[in-house]
Amino acid sequence: MTRKYFGTDGIRGRANSFPMTADMALKVAMATALALKRDNGGLHPNRAVIGKDTRLSGYMLEQAMAAGFEAMGMDVIFLGPLPTPAVAALTRSMRADVGVMISASHNPYEDNGIKLFGPDGYKLPDSLEAEIEKRIDSDLHKSLPPPDDLGKASRLDDAAGRYVEYLKGSFPRRQSLEGLKIVIDCAHGAGYKVGPQALWELEAEVISIGVSPDGRNINDGYGATSPDKLRRMVADHGAHAGLALDGDADRLIMVDEKGQVVNGDQILALLAKNMKDRGVLRGGGIVATVMSNLGLERYLKGLGLSLDRAAVGDRYVIERMQSGGFNLGGEQSGHVVMSDYGTTGDGLLTALQVLSVMKENGRPASEILRSFAPLPQVLQNVRLENGVKPLDRQEVKDAISHAEKKLANDGRVLVRASGTEPLIRVMVEGDNADIVKSVISDLCAIIEKFSRKAS
Repeated sequence: MTRKYFGTDGIRGRANSFPMTADMALKVAMATALALKRDNGGLHPNRAVIGKDTRLSGYMLEQAMAAGFEAMGMDVIFLGPLPTPAVAALTRSMRADVGVMISASHNPYEDNGIKLFGPDGYKLPDSLEAEIEKRIDSDLHKSLPPPDDLGKASRLDDAAGRYVEYLKGSFPRRQSLEGLKIVIDCAHGAGYKVGPQALWELEAEVISIGVSPDGRNINDGYGATSPDKLRRMVADHGAHAGLALDGDADRLIMVDEKGQVVNGDQILALLAKNMKDRGVLRGGGIVATVMSNLGLERYLKGLGLSLDRAAVGDRYVIERMQSGGFNLGGEQSGHVVMSDYGTTGDGLLTALQVLSVMKENGRPASEILRSFAPLPQVLQNVRLENGVKPLDRQEVKDAISHAEKKLANDGRVLVRASGTEPLIRVMVEGDNADIVKSVISDLCAIIEKFSRKAS
């Protein structure tokens, strides 16, 4: 289904440029209100909750969306800076009609985005996003209610505390984190308060970095996409593990006590085995994406478990989990979904589950987070000029086919357009590292040839 404004993770763009303008945010809220308002017989008002990360543009977009909801007769509750999974959880627990997270995740501060959640706490399906897009382009003013039916706004002062309690509720009651020294990097983002707080309340010794947001420093050299500072801090402090969140704290990358970076595939492997051993893993395996390493798939097969691959994006992982009866899924990038606890990727919840296994087993992170040897895998991005579609070119299709034949049955090739940036993302993996490097070099050279407009 082709959508005009929504990508794989909501609407995203450069702040104060279309579509991330105050005017567009207003229209998105108005259209969403029309699509999700329920006729409840006047028993209670329709309600929207709005959270955000720490970007400067969040103030502008938050207020614009609030005005749009209020104009359509919905009350608004501001949550303040809070992780995406917290917004999802509070949308459901507060029985709101819609939840909004204003964030561009791991992108730099100049970007921002709008993610929408339904009353069940799940991201909206493609069909509902398509309906909202149609309403955005319609004459919304024809649906404005009379003055008596306008909505009002309030602030939930204990939103962060509620989320910390929710996180602690996922942690085994018989355990604590006493004796563990943990470094947490919050990327100057949405988790900068709740992350250290949750770990401290569970009795860990906490060393925090990336917890001084100024509106412009989110993800800037910190967080899940830049783990070098975290690696140094773990080594300098002799910590047992390091945790790196991204800007909206819905993903987790870890660093073990030796300073080695651990991605989502190894985290999924650990959790899958642990849940299988405890008899709580459902679906006969897990859901991951086409980006997950072939080594993970082979490891799971050795455990008698399947790996179902979905398209990139935690929304597609979740859809496959729901349709297949799975309760664990995620992405190599660190989005991990545990549906027994939540409705979307949650970096802090995932971290607590991993730390619980560490505490239970009494083994270091470097052991429990190295379940399998990953195949050599190389990722490379090719930036595009607007409107250029190299994947439609026959020369590129032929190059992809040639690359797949060169790897035969010993690897994989994945070429896809990014859903959030003007990029073609290329992944090649295989048993032979030299062949992998050669294949991706040749393939990216062909794609780059057709990534610019003809002069």
